[in-house]
Amino acid sequence: MTRREAIDFIAERLSPLYDPREARSIARLLVSERAGIPVSALLTDPKAEVSIEGLEEDAGRLASGVPLQYVTGSTEFYGRRFTVREGVLIPRPETEELVDRIVHSGHKCPCRILDIGTGSGCIAASLALELPDAEVFAAEIADEALAVAEENFRRLGARVTLRRADALKGLEKQFPEKFDVIVSNPPYVPESDRAAMHPNVRDHEPSVALFVPDDDPLRFYRAIARAGQRMLRPGGRLWFEIYEHAAEAMRRMLTDEGYSDTTVYKDLFDKDRITCSRRN
Repeated sequence: MTRREAIDFIAERLSPLYDPREARSIARLLVSERAGIPVSALLTDPKAEVSIEGLEEDAGRLASGVPLQYVTGSTEFYGRRFTVREGVLIPRPETEELVDRIVHSGHKCPCRILDIGTGSGCIAASLALELPDAEVFAAEIADEALAVAEENFRRLGARVTLRRADALKGLEKQFPEKFDVIVSNPPYVPESDRAAMHPNVRDHEPSVALFVPDDDPLRFYRAIARAGQRMLRPGGRLWFEIYEHAAEAMRRMLTDEGYSDTTVYKDLFDKDRITCSRRN
């Protein structure tokens, strides 16, 4: 089978789920991953022979809606490869922007950082590796995510203290330290948006890491902000990744919870995506 034939085979299986361009993009990435060759080589030498064990099984999983990252078992995030498995949220480019904002925000190190709801550990590991003078902690409640985060920290050599903790209660008991920075990308998609999401996200990524009730969409942000008033040092910063339509509600909530200087940053798609607030 040639490289082009392998890509055509996968793309055809994906045609019911994706438009032709996206289907071919996914197919190229899978062939690149499984064959151990760069995507550029697939384009410059498409007639070269390639042998991929389990190609039909991989294509079948993709065709059933399983995200590519779960099929390959990994994804790129902020220049590093992270393990991901079903039961753990797949890191997004928007979250890379959150990390980048913190890295270049001018926080003086040494400092102490807490990532709440770490999932795969992508935020905590990236900050620990980019800010080697920082002392980084991570909180997570889900068993699968705890295992994956620990694996990523170990494999990447990221010095992160990981503890089981619930973002909605008891954070201070699990983390009695005082922090200079608290960051979180908590669940924020309203339940009413579930039906409109692509099936590969809605049906395969963990719902508990995505969705919040329509009648209280800020529940995680509010709980973390309240805990932050006791856990952050005076002048400490609280960083959030947010739902694109929630910026004004977030401003009001953070002001009500005693924070000031809230700044809203847009992502690369010009959507309100990140907030940074200061504990008074």
